[in-house]
Amino acid sequence: MQEPGLLSRRQREAECITGELILHAKYSLHVCFLLFAGPTADKTSFVNLEELKTEHKVKHHSSVVTTKGFAQYELISAAAMDDTTLGSESSISVDITWHAVDKILQAPPLCSTATLNIMLESGDPRSPVYPLYRELQFLLALAEGLKTGMTEWPEPLETQTAFELVQEFLMDLKKKLDGCCVSGNKNGTESIKSDTAAVDSSIKSIFSERGDLDFAEQLWCKMRITPQENLFNFQIHQRSSSLLSKLIQQSYHGKVEAVSLSGITPIQMLLEIGLDKMKKDYVSFFIGQELTTLTYLDYFISTSADLQEQVHRVQKLHHMLEIMVSCTVLLQFKHENLFPLTQTCLKYYKENPLNEKQVFQLPIRPALVRKFYQNDHPEMWKVDITSGHGPKEVKTTWQVSADPPVEHMTSNNTGLFCDSTLNGSSEERMYFVAVAKCSQVHFT
Repeated sequence: MQEPGLLSRRQREAECITGELILHAKYSLHVCFLLFAGPTADKTSFVNLEELKTEHKVKHHSSVVTTKGFAQYELISAAAMDDTTLGSESSISVDITWHAVDKILQAPPLCSTATLNIMLESGDPRSPVYPLYRELQFLLALAEGLKTGMTEWPEPLETQTAFELVQEFLMDLKKKLDGCCVSGNKNGTESIKSDTAAVDSSIKSIFSERGDLDFAEQLWCKMRITPQENLFNFQIHQRSSSLLSKLIQQSYHGKVEAVSLSGITPIQMLLEIGLDKMKKDYVSFFIGQELTTLTYLDYFISTSADLQEQVHRVQKLHHMLEIMVSCTVLLQFKHENLFPLTQTCLKYYKENPLNEKQVFQLPIRPALVRKFYQNDHPEMWKVDITSGHGPKEVKTTWQVSADPPVEHMTSNNTGLFCDSTLNGSSEERMYFVAVAKCSQVHFT
């Protein structure tokens, strides 16, 4: 570890004694001494593994010991992102464990057991589904307006007024019905694209816009990108399901009941359009990628819940979408990995509210992500040296971590790199060192 003087000072400041009383045929008390030091980038000061094993054998009169290694690597960290994600706590890390450790800071062998940890916050502007996130924000603004009676409209993406865009939309539809050509070279739903059309063509294979937008969904795509202040000063024919759907169906029979567009009714109608459209977008992705079935999505797209709860469930769908797309784009995951991850997310969100701080875990093979960490420093590395069995088991743990092992050991150097190593050739991670030595005390 570090020089004795430094370690003894750390001992006086940070040494802890914890005990656990375990009842067997006799009482035995497990006592652990925790020693802390650092931070330091000097790996030559780290203890030798054989020395640790020998010390453990002598202390506990053991002839045989086993070793178990653990390493945690940060694959994708918000700290490494640019200023566009400042404040985000998104991270993707991997925990790796293996037996028969060879040396301190050993790289995990490919036969190790690995678990991926994913905590992802929505809204990264560089995400392939960021346009859909903006669409969701408009939906949330409508939902909030429905609750409070006051709506804060998102910044418009178009300078044309809602009236002008809708009028143009209806004229294009009329021209199609009359057999005329649509202005420009637009065709089919390409003339009624939402801003997801801005997504790069390489991303469209991951999340592409549906080609079956109905009248109300196409209308939604127009309405959500325009200035909204004077949106409801005129009557608008809206919605592909619920209220607007009923009105359209009534129009087929030449009979449409009068609907007052005063108060919050227009906001509710537009919210219903958006909900219906976005639900179909998410269903199209998850079903299209064969990640689940409609039965498992039924909870998230059900119309039996009230509108606010439906919006909440759509937020859950979006968070799951962000996770799947990020794993596809950043980690190059294939269906065999995305499928079980989807099932984990679906199960969690059927039972819990939206929580973008939730860490979703997925067992994986280390080889799947090795290229992302093989040249990197671990965030944490530790070795457990164990002897004995059952109630007589004793353990010595040696650990280094980029963060302080306990809260009261704060440092401005946390997570930073040293400017140079001993040979001055490259950067090295600053590590805190911790040693836990557990013993048993028997008494009757």
